[in-house]
Amino acid sequence: MHDLEQDNPLPQGRLALQIPALPRDTNGSGDIYGGWLVAQMDLAGNASASRLAGGRVATVSIDRMAFMVPVAVGAQLSFYAQPLELGRSSIRMLVEVWSDDPLSQEARKVTEAVFVFVAIDGAGRTRPLPR
Repeated sequence: MHDLEQDNPLPQGRLALQIPALPRDTNGSGDIYGGWLVAQMDLAGNASASRLAGGRVATVSIDRMAFMVPVAVGAQLSFYAQPLELGRSSIRMLVEVWSDDPLSQEARKVTEAVFVFVAIDGAGRTRPLPR
């Protein structure tokens, strides 16, 4: 796992998704729900893993996460995905989330996690990755 508290970190991987933080995705204090953020990370990782797998993938696991900063309404969220390891049918994918604060224009790392995806066929059975 990468160090969540790097000095002056830069996004790792390719941009996989960008989306604004909207009021409907917040708690009573106006911060974005962590579960909503994890779902968006899964979408970003799935899109990148699907390209590598040449088709359908399923999420198998998510490594630990730590939220470094709250995400406020109006922040532009950028999700970066980077493959870490390719197995016979599995892909370990680092997914990072960065937030562009609408007031300060400062980019800050929000969280990261390693997702494991498995390539599956039309019947939902594991299939090998293309070589």
